[in-house]
Amino acid sequence: MQSFDTVILGGGPGGTTAARILAQAGKSVALVENTHLGGTCLNCGCIPTKMLLGAVAPLAHLHAQQRTRVAKGEIAVDFAALQTRVSRFTSGTSKTLGKSLASMGVTIFTGRGEGIAPGTVRVHAEDGTTDLTAQHIILACGSSSAAFPGLTPDHDCVLDSTDLLRIESVPESLVIIGAGAIGLELGDFFSAMGCKVTIVEAAPHIAPLEDTDIAAELRRALQKNGITCHEGARAKDLRTVDGQAQLTLEDGTVISAAKALVAVGRTPNTAGLNAQQWGCNLNKRGYVETNAFLEAAPNVYAVGDVNGLVLLAHAAEHQAVYVAERILGESAGEYQSGPVPSCVYGAMEVMRVGQTAEALLREGKNVEVSQAALSLNPIAQASGGTAGFVKTVWSDGKIAGIAAVGAGVSHLVMVALLLIKEGYTAQNLHKVMFAHPTLDEIVSMSIMAPRVRVESN
Repeated sequence: MQSFDTVILGGGPGGTTAARILAQAGKSVALVENTHLGGTCLNCGCIPTKMLLGAVAPLAHLHAQQRTRVAKGEIAVDFAALQTRVSRFTSGTSKTLGKSLASMGVTIFTGRGEGIAPGTVRVHAEDGTTDLTAQHIILACGSSSAAFPGLTPDHDCVLDSTDLLRIESVPESLVIIGAGAIGLELGDFFSAMGCKVTIVEAAPHIAPLEDTDIAAELRRALQKNGITCHEGARAKDLRTVDGQAQLTLEDGTVISAAKALVAVGRTPNTAGLNAQQWGCNLNKRGYVETNAFLEAAPNVYAVGDVNGLVLLAHAAEHQAVYVAERILGESAGEYQSGPVPSCVYGAMEVMRVGQTAEALLREGKNVEVSQAALSLNPIAQASGGTAGFVKTVWSDGKIAGIAAVGAGVSHLVMVALLLIKEGYTAQNLHKVMFAHPTLDEIVSMSIMAPRVRVESN
């Protein structure tokens, strides 16, 4: 049995961030990872998808200039070469991460961690088991693609996101069940590669976590680019039939495609974790329950996707910093995330920081909105990407949220975050100097635009 100050289960953004901070502070740290360092984000999530989208981004830029009749041409993307590049980058980055952690003194165990007693972790590896004891345990196990009865990948024609990212060739057609970030981004990429894409979303609109006006603008852009969107359409059955993916909706509609992607959310990696042995409780969806200090039990913390609070890599890192500092005695107060930034990438992007008008109305708050069209911005005009807008959401005279839809609006996310976090309003915005010409200026225009009261339906 080996003893450590802290044992961390999961080598994704949360786990590796906590490991780095604690190790650099002189603590003995063990990191247990079953598959590959870097977690879903690096290996089969946000990084591979952005590399794919980055490769087709010039296509969107060219098409925008073609619409203004100032340029023409063709761009060919070598899919096989792109897949090779992605694979080499992710595997190389994962190896580099492992070497970096090891150089800091982190002991890395390859295997699956399991609770067997308070303060004790059993690591199941190919060559046997190893028991570890620790003063503190951090659960950073992440999540995996969710599946439901009738919507389960068979890894033949019905795929999960990991399958699709590793596909050897672009399918002729693709039906995507779920219009969250994963479904939208992969749909955008494969459509740009010439694939006929159909997106099916059970919620009333695509991008169901976003503002309805934002979602409507996004839907118009996707449909203009040849992507078919079915909203408020519930999937009943999905299976491989005669070498094709066949989706049956509850209303009886049948959609066939060469491949199907199941992108209906995430599920926590708590199966087999046996977290109850450490005193942890799981909610009905399997997420580890935590208190205001991200504690799941005495001396046990849960960060990132596994606690279900915010399923974003940067949220996991933010939580991990707090937990590491708490273990080191440098943070005593409750965990505060502040406004959480999020983005959906592609030819038409979505950015949001803070709350939507709909969410605030459900809380019974007074809500106003102001917005500015991207067409008013010279940088958007220069790029030809003038569709979309920035919307500012107000509650009790304060900015409660800023969201945007349009080409390149992900670049506005930190400007929006800092303006909200520092409490800027229309009255004191003059204290901030916006560079001109920049896309950032459209955020200022949205804040200064006339406000309209929003009423609940």
